Amino acid sequence: MTRLSVNINKVATLRNARGGDVPNVIQVAKDLESFGAEGITVHPRPDERHIRYDDVLELKQCLTVELNIEGNPREKKFVDLVLQVKPHQVTLVPDSNTQLTSDHGWDTIANHDYLSEMIAIFKKAGIRTSIFVDPDVKMIEGAAKVGTDRIELYTESYAAVFPLDEDSAILPYLGAAERAVDLGLSLNAGHDLSLSNLNFFKSSINGLKEVSIGHAFIADALYFGLEETTKKYLKELK
Repeated sequence: MTRLSVNINKVATLRNARGGDVPNVIQVAKDLESFGAEGITVHPRPDERHIRYDDVLELKQCLTVELNIEGNPREKKFVDLVLQVKPHQVTLVPDSNTQLTSDHGWDTIANHDYLSEMIAIFKKAGIRTSIFVDPDVKMIEGAAKVGTDRIELYTESYAAVFPLDEDSAILPYLGAAERAVDLGLSLNAGHDLSLSNLNFFKSSINGLKEVSIGHAFIADALYFGLEETTKKYLKELK
């Protein structure tokens, strides 16, 4: 079964909008775990505009499900945090400080030496590694050469095309996923996956280990509540 990891950045964004501790990010994560979510994802950025570094330290202490920390390893503070927390998984994302959200995967060929170095550091600490990549076979082949355990397929283009043509939307991901599996890489996926497109993606991609979903999940929770939303997403994954 494909695991559901809920990205709680948007919960932290709401909290930070007013200061204080409402909603309580830690309690939301614990509640999601009790409702059946199999992982929690956070993406701390240098300006701490949503998840704060202190949040991550606290989450590590209170969760029993998998903790996945996303971020750009070019930030020393991020690397230090990951090595201190030792999450189950670190997902390396090539975003800049000014980006609103992640919008592209790594060029695994141009960044081969750098990614190899950083992945070796995290793996030496016993942390499973994943890197964010576009559904490009050449980038998949490059990922296999840097020593990563997994790749996370960047699914924004899938989500954008899906309402117009399901088959065209999934086509690049089929080839990318097949090549990844052939090369011994495990598969994650994330970005703009939702209740409307998740089941088709999961059913089409063999060996999908994990999806990370945040924006759509929290938006749905405004209508359905956290518990019912968790059930709905888990149902789509089954």
